Amino acid sequence: MEALAELERVQNQLLRRISELEENQDNSTPSTDSATVEDADTVTRLSSILHSNGVNDFSFKRVPPDYYDWSLEARRDALAAHSIHHLCKSIVLVNTQAPANVVDCSDRKNSKYYVVVVQYTARFNAEAVKNFLYSLNNGSIAKKKFNLRLAPEQTSMDLTGYGHNAVTCIGMKTDIPVILDEAIVKLAPDFFWLGGGEVDLKLGIRTSQLIKFVNPFIVNCSGS
Repeated sequence: MEALAELERVQNQLLRRISELEENQDNSTPSTDSATVEDADTVTRLSSILHSNGVNDFSFKRVPPDYYDWSLEARRDALAAHSIHHLCKSIVLVNTQAPANVVDCSDRKNSKYYVVVVQYTARFNAEAVKNFLYSLNNGSIAKKKFNLRLAPEQTSMDLTGYGHNAVTCIGMKTDIPVILDEAIVKLAPDFFWLGGGEVDLKLGIRTSQLIKFVNPFIVNCSGS
């Protein structure tokens, strides 16, 4: 009888403890699943933006934490990309020599900042972008007033809302003009991969639909 009474006491303690844990969970923000919820929100938000702007051929894929330690061939296989040349990235550039009155992105022809989308297999050519912007403004702005450099990481995050290795040209906090490397437009098939708003989230998208939505400048700004 004593053994039964002891067992009943232990069981009651366990039940009370379970009730307390459930009550605490209901009254607080769960911590274990917060990252999952946040990631799902990113996919939902960007998917909504894409759908509402006529982009329907896209896909999100989650990659392992050590993805950036892999070879391009391994990344291609993980994403089922057509080739390593279909793996691209978005980088934020700042015009360090912009006139004093150019402080934001209100003029896409003469913006303080640009987002450039290039292939991982290509070598970005900042001089080509400089020449393009000079021509875009019909030579009305001195060429020395264009000096495109990689923006500091914090500046990039403040402008886009995305951290290192997560930058995408979709759903940025700031409406930054986009420059799409011409080599990406020439890819076949015309479906490439880039950052998806989270470090381990990648976005595959139909090139023609991206161009129609984002309206980027298409510039030959890289070399292999």
